[in-house]
Amino acid sequence: MVLLKTIWHNALTATVAAVTLSLGTVGEAIAQTIEGAGASFPAPLYQRYFQQLKEDTGITVNYNSVGSGKGIESFIADTVDFAGTDAPPVAAEIEQMPKGVVMVPTAGGAVAVVYNLPGVSELKLSQSVLPDIFVGKITKWNDRRIAQDNPGVDLPDLPIQTVVRADGSGTTFIFSRHLSAASPTFSREVGASRKPDWPKNPLEGNKNDGVAALVKETEGAIGYVQDTFARQNNLSTAMLENLQGRFVEPTLEEANIALSGLRFYQDFTPANEANPDDGYPIVGVTWLLIKANYETSDQATAVKKMVNWVLQEGQILNNTLEYTRVPEAIGAKILEKVESQVASN
Repeated sequence: MVLLKTIWHNALTATVAAVTLSLGTVGEAIAQTIEGAGASFPAPLYQRYFQQLKEDTGITVNYNSVGSGKGIESFIADTVDFAGTDAPPVAAEIEQMPKGVVMVPTAGGAVAVVYNLPGVSELKLSQSVLPDIFVGKITKWNDRRIAQDNPGVDLPDLPIQTVVRADGSGTTFIFSRHLSAASPTFSREVGASRKPDWPKNPLEGNKNDGVAALVKETEGAIGYVQDTFARQNNLSTAMLENLQGRFVEPTLEEANIALSGLRFYQDFTPANEANPDDGYPIVGVTWLLIKANYETSDQATAVKKMVNWVLQEGQILNNTLEYTRVPEAIGAKILEKVESQVASN
């Protein structure tokens, strides 16, 4: 299996433009509506994408942010033209996809750990402490292990209330995959999943915005959301320890560092993002799942134009919303694959 090593913060340039092949001119108007559903992790970015895409091409994209799990279910049921997911579908799911699938990475980003702790404006959490909070082994905010990470901080004597996703979620997969990599205990007792069996009766919110709302209204709460949702809701974000021993915030710069050594398999799934060597430690990639076979040539053409636009003009928008860009070399290979494998029946 060939691994492709690349740097995520490179912009797409002329190399990608050169492989647009027969996808057509991006600015060429086309009256077409595309239906999609899935991940809420990239929803703020996709909203911007599809607003601009319509202005540039005439293509209307209706994207229902229902979570990665439901997006994959809709794709399997063949009720959407594409799905969004932050967790690659497993082999058993791919086998159920009636029209085949091509995976298109569109962006990367950080999953922020958000908290509501009166009087605490800066919070550090080590690689051993964070998993033990979500596995239920640390239950009070003034626990000595949290205090060791935060010398001089007056931590309140409050119970910790974890907040997780109620729906099958790619954000949860990214988060639980990291905790599993950092902690054998978490890996054994909870594990990496789109919908883990969480201990200690956490609060549950639908999608990233639901978790953000619960954390914001619950004193003593701690949860996880894509970083843009943390910023939009003015939530406090924890500084997390990485493998270098640095406590870092979920910034675009640190996400780029974390993803700079990311390697990809030939299907464009990543090989090494669970606990990166440096940078912000909880990062992930998000994908569009598109069909290999569409009902009509118009559908196939419209989807190809959408992908072409996302991997060229759309990438300019990524950094403005704290998402990393798809690398130049990967973008070129994606467009080649889409052109050769996506068609109509």
